[in-house]
Amino acid sequence: MTTIGIAAVAAAFGRDLDACLERIAVILDHARSGGADLVVLPDAALGGYLTDFRGPDSASLPPALEVGNPWLRKVAGLAGPTVVCVGYCESDGERRYNSAVCLNGDGVLGTHRKVHQPPGEQSFYTAGDRFDAFDTPVGRIGMLIDYDKTFPEAARAAALGGAQILACLSAWPTSITNRAPRMVDDRQSRLFDLYDRSRAAENQLVLVSSNQTGSSGGLRFLGQAKVVGPGGDVLARTWSKAGIALAQVDVAEEIAAARRTLRHLEERRPETYRP
Repeated sequence: MTTIGIAAVAAAFGRDLDACLERIAVILDHARSGGADLVVLPDAALGGYLTDFRGPDSASLPPALEVGNPWLRKVAGLAGPTVVCVGYCESDGERRYNSAVCLNGDGVLGTHRKVHQPPGEQSFYTAGDRFDAFDTPVGRIGMLIDYDKTFPEAARAAALGGAQILACLSAWPTSITNRAPRMVDDRQSRLFDLYDRSRAAENQLVLVSSNQTGSSGGLRFLGQAKVVGPGGDVLARTWSKAGIALAQVDVAEEIAAARRTLRHLEERRPETYRP
């Protein structure tokens, strides 16, 4: 049996890249002191997320960083042997993508560009077009960003690619149209947890859900980072405040136990799945 430490992070990140890097360094130190081998940081941990879906001016957008930018190299240097997933605004020519990269001290292990965009985001970001799984020292990983996890097909595509661990990086806010007085009662709070547990159980894999905390302009983020087992059980979690959800997991054994009798990926009948 090979047990690894898996950390899901809830924390606030803004526009100041130096401050983001300092916070990442502190988080990685705390996570490793608890035995973390994999740390999943939130979406937009380098440079922050949008402040408003209704039309922020270009000056308020997150800094756009090219692939291989010095900030990601600095994160890789901080990571060392630890596998780290981190989100940022990626610049590719005139296009911006809401992107995530998985890396360690040896370099980039995998990347993902957010495919599914909530209303308003498409005004600022170009959509990605694929879901990949890739090998890392802690196992085969797939990544989703924010709204991606609302769609069962997204997680299923990564699972069919062999992902054992699904890293879901978010900057997920409370309801924009009908915010509840208490965050725990907010509709988006309930859905965020529901999607995390459902995507893990549907695909019988380990899901690691990170999220931003605090506020950015008119957006108030949920937190609620967690590690979810292949049966949909929450192994570790934070609540609305910043923190690290850390669980020691034998990923291969947990998946084997979940799939011992029912094997969802093998028992699909895709020829019947049509309108």
